[in-house]
Amino acid sequence: MSYSRFLPESFDSTRPIAVIAGKEIYPKLTLESIRGQGLAARLIAFEGETRQDVIESFPEGESVVIKVGQLGHMLAAIRKFEAGYAMMVGQVTPRRLFKGLHPDTKAVLLLARLKEKNAESIFGAVSDEIEKLGVEMLDARSFLDHELADKGVMTGGEPKVKEEDIEHGIKIARGSAQLHIGQGVVVRKGTVIAVEAFEGTDVMLRRAGSFKTDQMIFVKSSKAEQDFRFDVPVFGMRTLEVMRETGIKVACLEAGGTLILEKQKVVQEARNWGLQLIGYS
Repeated sequence: MSYSRFLPESFDSTRPIAVIAGKEIYPKLTLESIRGQGLAARLIAFEGETRQDVIESFPEGESVVIKVGQLGHMLAAIRKFEAGYAMMVGQVTPRRLFKGLHPDTKAVLLLARLKEKNAESIFGAVSDEIEKLGVEMLDARSFLDHELADKGVMTGGEPKVKEEDIEHGIKIARGSAQLHIGQGVVVRKGTVIAVEAFEGTDVMLRRAGSFKTDQMIFVKSSKAEQDFRFDVPVFGMRTLEVMRETGIKVACLEAGGTLILEKQKVVQEARNWGLQLIGYS
C-alpha cells in the first residue's frame, strides 16, 4: 500500500510517527491523514501554539505538551514513544525566536554552536538531533499529497496576467528563497512590489496592497535545495482572504512543492471571489 509518495522506500508502517505540531490547521490535516490510513501517530505539542482540539484528540500516554525551546524534553518524548519516524508540521510563531523561547540545556548547547541563527539553521539542527536517535525525519509533505498545488490554472480559465510577468515573479521568488530571505514576492509588470522576509506572507501582502494598484502577482517558491523535513511553502484560507482584502488577484504556487491546506475549499473560494491560483514548475 502506498501511503504517500514522499515516504522512503524502507517505510515501516508498524512503527509510530512522532508528529511535532506547530500552529493552525496543518498539523490537524496531517494527523487526520496518518490516522485515517491506519498508522500510529504520537503528538509532541507546543504550549500556546498547537491547537487545543489536536491535543485533546490524543489519549493519555500518546502525547506530550512542551514549551518552545525544550529540545531535551522533545528528544526524551520521541524516545519514550519508541517512534520510528518524526515529522515537523506547522509553523511556530516566528517572534518566539526572540521572545518567549524557553531553551533547556540541550537547546542552549545547540544554539551556541550555530554560526547563523535562522529558522533553517535551527530546525535543521533539531532535525539532525532527532535523527541521531535513530529516528528518521520524514518529508513534511508526507500524507498530504492531495493538498499539493497542481500545475496549471487550478481555478480554471486562462491566466489573467502575462506569462512574462509570471516568469519574472518566479525568478525573483526563487532568488529570494535561495538567499534565505523569504519564500514569497509580489510583482507587477516587471517591477518588484514587495519581498517576504521575517514578517511572513500576510504582512508582506498587506504591504504590497497598500500601493493600491492592479495586476499584482503573488509568487511563492522553494529553494533549489529546500529541506522539506521542516520547511514547506504553505498557502491556505487566511492568505487567500488577505489577497481578497488587498486586491491581489493572482497567486502562483510551485506545483508539487507548495501545500494548499484545505485545497478543495481554497480553490472553490478563490473561484467565488474572482481570484486565480496558478501552479508552475
